[in-house]
Amino acid sequence: MPNFFNLPLFTEDGDVHVVIETPRSSHVKFAYDPKLKAFVLRKSLLTGLTYPHDWGFMPSTKSDDGDPLDVMVVHDGPTYPGVVVICRVIGILQIEQKSKNKSERNDRVFAVPLRSHSEKSLTDVRDLTRPIQEELEKFFIATEELEDKKLKIIGWDGPKSALMTIKQAAKSFANPQE
Repeated sequence: MPNFFNLPLFTEDGDVHVVIETPRSSHVKFAYDPKLKAFVLRKSLLTGLTYPHDWGFMPSTKSDDGDPLDVMVVHDGPTYPGVVVICRVIGILQIEQKSKNKSERNDRVFAVPLRSHSEKSLTDVRDLTRPIQEELEKFFIATEELEDKKLKIIGWDGPKSALMTIKQAAKSFANPQE
């Protein structure tokens, strides 16, 4: 199995590769472990809570928390851990995460599969209805409570802001000393 952290981030057309860790409707969170080169069970979610969409990361990125950049892939098709999906970025949920007196950014990028018919018209995450945005915010807050982390939602922004964050995370991955 390859080291998914080191796959190319961008396609030749400027879209992004996303590695799925946890498929939609899962009651548990999976995570890629580069030392084992395998997907491992990270945690169970609260009773009744499931992932609303596929969850994964963008390879060849490093976010403020030291992990690859998180991404939620909005679509209704089933996938599996380890599937690489070519996506179009539609926005970002900006989040500040606090744990053990430490505060850091832990933004969530949103994307849609490039070849998805259902989400073809979704070009900006801010086009999601306010109730859907609130449900997604509550999902992220609930999943972090299991690890005694507190999230502060900063706000939603569009694809331009998301791409700036992605490029910065790619730069941090390429130059870890900076």
